[in-house]
Amino acid sequence: MKKLSIIALLLLGNHLSMPVLAETLDYIVAVVNDDVIVNSTLQDELRIVLKKWREKKNRLPSQKDMEKQVLENLIMTTLQLQLAKRTGIQVEDSLLNEKIREIAKQRNKDLQSFRHDIEKEGYRYELVREKIREGMIIERLQVRQVVSRINITQREIDNFLSNQIQQGTASEEYHLLHILIATPDAPSPEEIEAKKQQANNLLAKLKQGADFQAMALKVSNGRKATEGGDLGWLKAGEMPSLFHGIVNGMVVGEIKGSLRDSSGFHIIKLVEKRGKKFSIITQTKVRHILIKINDLSNDIDAKSRLKELKFRIEQGDDFFQLARANSEDSGTTAKGGLLGWVNPGDLVPEFEKGMNNLSKKQISEPFKSRYGWHIVQVLARRKHDNTEQASRTRAERQIRQRKIDEELESWLRQLHDEAYIEYRSGDSK
Repeated sequence: MKKLSIIALLLLGNHLSMPVLAETLDYIVAVVNDDVIVNSTLQDELRIVLKKWREKKNRLPSQKDMEKQVLENLIMTTLQLQLAKRTGIQVEDSLLNEKIREIAKQRNKDLQSFRHDIEKEGYRYELVREKIREGMIIERLQVRQVVSRINITQREIDNFLSNQIQQGTASEEYHLLHILIATPDAPSPEEIEAKKQQANNLLAKLKQGADFQAMALKVSNGRKATEGGDLGWLKAGEMPSLFHGIVNGMVVGEIKGSLRDSSGFHIIKLVEKRGKKFSIITQTKVRHILIKINDLSNDIDAKSRLKELKFRIEQGDDFFQLARANSEDSGTTAKGGLLGWVNPGDLVPEFEKGMNNLSKKQISEPFKSRYGWHIVQVLARRKHDNTEQASRTRAERQIRQRKIDEELESWLRQLHDEAYIEYRSGDSK
């Protein structure tokens, strides 16, 4: 499979548009409150989405169906940016620059090479910067409006794991396709019946062999519509509550629907399923001495002090006593710098990298993390069956993601329903 272009990777996840060099006849295709979306923006976004479909070797959908979904994505992006502006959400240049450096690093590029690749594809770097900023603004908005309000209790985790065991889904993951026929807020009985009939008619077509992804692109109101309704791989707890008890009983290729909740009527298809393995990890028993950077100690001073302490330990001085007398980590000083048994991912990456490079009893050279300068000693390593804790961690993550997806879907539909939206392209409504 071909790799997606750098622009597609950067922008498709946020459904953001990017002007390209080709000229397009311009006119207004939608009015969104006090803003407008013009045809050139729609066509530029459409080119990016179509490029993604081609690179995935999917059969291309019709221009009309794709335009409809792309326009809806642009409307939702516009609505979120409008709300972010009203509520004062901004992304400073320093954070934006940090994000761009991070994106470049993930692609093994320095900033100059990263910029060159963008401009080589025919895009203005300054515009790409602003689109990345918009994505960060929307992420902050969603955190404020939805994500920060999600709470998970230990009882929820216990119940979740118990239900998984009872249903036999504790080790399963599912690849799902999804279509949503949305209902408006506070729908009338007539509106509900009309949407139900639409969903049932669609279900009949799908069971008769209609292409699921093409139909998702054509009619779905779900957030993954432009991707053919592809939800990807989901653990049991990550999928909507409505699907629980249904998906685990499906066979690969089976289609179920229509399933109703507050968002509307859902149709799902099981593409594939797979199991999980036990979680065996390597734990490390480690201790350290920390010297912080402040007005009294700069990088050179801290590094020099730690080099001296390392030399003294190697000459026979007791690590425990030197840590108690010198370490500035208030949480471990009384314990002689002992962090205890730590799991992979428990510590910041700089510390974990320094720790993992050590053999047993070896003391590291001084190195810097976000907390200051350290020397580290590995006392022991062991294999640990982390399956139970890993299961609880996964369960919490799955419950959280499921709640976020459900609340985000509801919030976005409400945002859409409360807005003034006027379609100027008759085929896009």
